[in-house]
Amino acid sequence: MKKKLSDVAEYAGVSEGTVRRALNGSPMVSPMTRERVMRALDVLGLPRPSTEETERSPLIGVVVPDLQNPVFPAFAEAIAGRLNKRGLVPVLCTRTADGVSEANYIEMLLGQDIGGIVFIGSSYADAGPAQGRALKDRRVPIVLVNPADENADAVQVSADDGDAVAQTLTHLTAMGHEKVGLLVGPSDHVPSERKIAAFGAFWTARGMPAGDWGRLVGHALFSLEGGATAAEGLLRSGATAIVCGSDELALGAIRGARRRGLDVPRDVSVTGFDDSMFMVAVDPPLTTCRQPVGRMADAAVEALAQQMRGQKVAPGVTLFQTQLILRSSTGRPHPRGR
Repeated sequence: MKKKLSDVAEYAGVSEGTVRRALNGSPMVSPMTRERVMRALDVLGLPRPSTEETERSPLIGVVVPDLQNPVFPAFAEAIAGRLNKRGLVPVLCTRTADGVSEANYIEMLLGQDIGGIVFIGSSYADAGPAQGRALKDRRVPIVLVNPADENADAVQVSADDGDAVAQTLTHLTAMGHEKVGLLVGPSDHVPSERKIAAFGAFWTARGMPAGDWGRLVGHALFSLEGGATAAEGLLRSGATAIVCGSDELALGAIRGARRRGLDVPRDVSVTGFDDSMFMVAVDPPLTTCRQPVGRMADAAVEALAQQMRGQKVAPGVTLFQTQLILRSSTGRPHPRGR
């Protein structure tokens, strides 16, 4: 039957999961797509299903790199709730300390009635080469939320990193900061690359040579210690404010500033990105860019549902504007010794 399903899917131009749902009368399949599947059955000489057959809800993989970064659980919870409301069954897939990887979960999902996958902060690359090929061969509906890599052929929902940097720099320069550092993730991290591009465009438009603003860009792993170490380098370069690519990096930057005997925000201003839970309660409360998690989850689940119904969804990135949340970690610059 497996081979027959693949034949029907190929002839109808849909995924095997869509064929299963069409055969079982799922409301997730549009009448037009269901009719294409039925015509494929007729052409291939296979019987049409009886009207009494019903379908159990398909599994939807919700893949996250880890649960340490607070924004990942926030997205997972928002997406899972929206999937449940549509009668779909979310399955949380995340790396574990005992060595279970995203690839292991994808392998498991491929052996089940998988309806689709939402990758949060990750991409095909995290699925593993063999699993990634299998997902494409079976035309599994996929949506990427804030992917870390380039995925030109996939449907993507992302925060507008560039606009977030522009908002933050406008705020800091309006307070008088003239030398602002940017602290982001690894150089091959796509959201970080977008932030760097916006950082460069902002200062270039104000006449600063690339060599000057380039020296104010720091890279670090997304961790407190990574943020602390990289921030100390930016402070030695004379930065009076640091724009960070995540709240975790921002908390690390505050730690790095304090190691040098500096006060935040009196001696150095620090901003984050995400507006994770409890950022209003840290010392000092963190100025940060809030991702619209709910609206992004709505868009991701709708794009997945459209694919599951057999509709064509053009690949590309849909960007969502963030909101700059002003708190106590930013202030006007004050003279300080080196």
